[in-house]
Amino acid sequence: MKIILAPIALLISSLTFAQAVKDTTIKQKEIEAVTVTVRKPTVESKVDRTVFNVANSSILAGNTTWDVLRMTPLVSIDNNDAIKAEGEAVTVYINDRKSVFTGKELKEYLATIPADNLMKIEVITSPSSRYETSGSVINIVLKKRDDEGMKGSVTFNNRQNTKNSQYTNLNLNYHKKNFTQTLIGSYSDNTWVQKNLNVNSLYENNAVTTINNETISKSKNPSVSSTSEFALNDKNNVGLILEYYQNKNTSTSDADGTKSLNNVFENSYHQDQDLTGRYRTLGTNAFYKYYDKEKNRILDINLGSNYNSQESMNEFLKTFSNSPDMNQIITNSNEQTRNYYVKVDYTQPLGKSGGTFEVGGKMDFNNNVIPNDLYDNSQANPRKNDIFHYEDNINSLYANYSKTFFKKLETRIGLRYEHIDYKMRQDVAGTERKDSYGTFLPNLLLKYSFSDKYDLSLTYNRNLWRPWYSEFNPFLIPTSEGISSRGNMDLEPNPSHRLYMKLGILKKYFLSVRYMFTDQDYWTTFIEENGQTVTLPANFNGKVEKYYLFANTNQTFLKNKLNVNVGIGWYYIDNSDFNQRNDLKARNYINYLGASANLSYTNLFNKNINLSAWVELSNQNNGNSYANKTNVFHNISMTKIFPKTQMEVSLQLMNIFQRPNFDATTYSQTGTFRNASKSDWYGFSLSFVKRFGNQKVKENTKTDVEKSGGGGK
Repeated sequence: MKIILAPIALLISSLTFAQAVKDTTIKQKEIEAVTVTVRKPTVESKVDRTVFNVANSSILAGNTTWDVLRMTPLVSIDNNDAIKAEGEAVTVYINDRKSVFTGKELKEYLATIPADNLMKIEVITSPSSRYETSGSVINIVLKKRDDEGMKGSVTFNNRQNTKNSQYTNLNLNYHKKNFTQTLIGSYSDNTWVQKNLNVNSLYENNAVTTINNETISKSKNPSVSSTSEFALNDKNNVGLILEYYQNKNTSTSDADGTKSLNNVFENSYHQDQDLTGRYRTLGTNAFYKYYDKEKNRILDINLGSNYNSQESMNEFLKTFSNSPDMNQIITNSNEQTRNYYVKVDYTQPLGKSGGTFEVGGKMDFNNNVIPNDLYDNSQANPRKNDIFHYEDNINSLYANYSKTFFKKLETRIGLRYEHIDYKMRQDVAGTERKDSYGTFLPNLLLKYSFSDKYDLSLTYNRNLWRPWYSEFNPFLIPTSEGISSRGNMDLEPNPSHRLYMKLGILKKYFLSVRYMFTDQDYWTTFIEENGQTVTLPANFNGKVEKYYLFANTNQTFLKNKLNVNVGIGWYYIDNSDFNQRNDLKARNYINYLGASANLSYTNLFNKNINLSAWVELSNQNNGNSYANKTNVFHNISMTKIFPKTQMEVSLQLMNIFQRPNFDATTYSQTGTFRNASKSDWYGFSLSFVKRFGNQKVKENTKTDVEKSGGGGK
């Protein structure tokens, strides 16, 4: 870690010293006027969220929204592209609208949104009842142009990792009187290389399988999005959002595995994999918004649909050392998902007491189909095809009440009720499941300001994390490592309780403590079926308690040119009851450190040069998987701005001192399973941005109620 931190610290300190010297040598003979510009701090710590203000940051040039999200305080991303906040799973919103994407699809979609469009990223660790609850929330807020005429930008980016990738984007905005039209189009051509080492150790017969695998993936991703908004008058707005995204991908993979029993070699195998696929999504959202600024009343109605299709063909050729035969497996899938929803939110002050009342609800309908066809010349898989159907209807109602007492005590109490009816079935196997349940999800927020320099806040949330529909699909399919994977129709939701306390000092220093516990969860596990290793999600009962302690500060120096944000966290997890009840031979107690730092310097030498650096200390502990290695991620970038031509050139260095290596061991009743992957998250990129038109944007379109109370649409 010192090897990585030292060059970054040396770079920033030397440039800072040089800038300070240069500033003192500038002679100003006459000052006719002084203009004071107040800039928001890069990182704001609020009672229920941490806000990463990036609108004027140098890290935007040439990056995508996915890249900036990776550098956001409190956020971490694992080698499976799962996003977490303070180590816990999150739901992603874009402009207060819930994203339909998860996992790798969410990554690919966010990679099509240029970071140049970002206003801020909100990491909401204690969301109000307005949000569809599933733990923490990340809300990505995009800029909203506020000037007449046509304006926009064009971005060209070339990135060199193990292989070369390109990205280009066109961003157009037209505003005339009451009408605003935004159009974003992008195209990327990416190549990704990843190497994996898997060591699967079964307790029975001391069976050990070691697998080395390399995968080269190529994807071509066009996308376009359109937002049309018309102001009927000063209180009523209507609009339509259209989004289209496509991902055409191919990948090749080579895996070599060896198996031993009781330290005696049994056999080895080699597997070649070829994958071709195409993913498409089309989203629509029609909205109406009534906003009375004088009376602070808001009515927001959203009606939308999302359609996704994912076609893929996978071919595996596998040969064993003790057999002359070649095992050929071909899988075909054409997954389709359909989502329809209507959502209504209303906010208004309540009487003359200074309180605010929020109420709303949502009806959500999902209809998903996953057909699978499989050819296997070895006859190891008994079922060759099946169609998995999943349907659900989620209805929810919520209410929030916020009020400040004695001008010092801020309060918010909320309650959300959700009811789900869902059913699933397999056409060929004939298995099916129907179920329904309702749940109350309360939350509470208290904040007491001792003075304008000291405040203490406390929040409580009950959360419910539901399985993703594809995690139910029990159809058995091979993986690139030479084992198999399937879902589990018996999965249950995971409820949890979170208690969070934060102390603010001088508006610059923040100490926070969080306690969370759950007595039920579904985690990844491994079992043996018909002589082969299968990975799947499974229900686990047992109490897990987590204790987190965080310290964070955001500072500005040198006339607000240097901004530094540093955070460090200590994690302590008690898995003793969980391990005992599930017979897992894992560590009962885990403690580790996590930390991140963001540094940015604006207008170096008064030459319109912006510098930024980011470093993160990360451990990939998740459920019954424990990190064997601590990763240190880092990023250094320099941007040169040419004001007269409205052009920017940016050079970015990614993890150049140490390549990330994700290494974790998963514990199950049958054995331990280690996965170590060398990721392609390193290299450099060069970007060119050309802007045109007036780039002025609206500062914030939310009311004080929404900004302070944590409301999301």
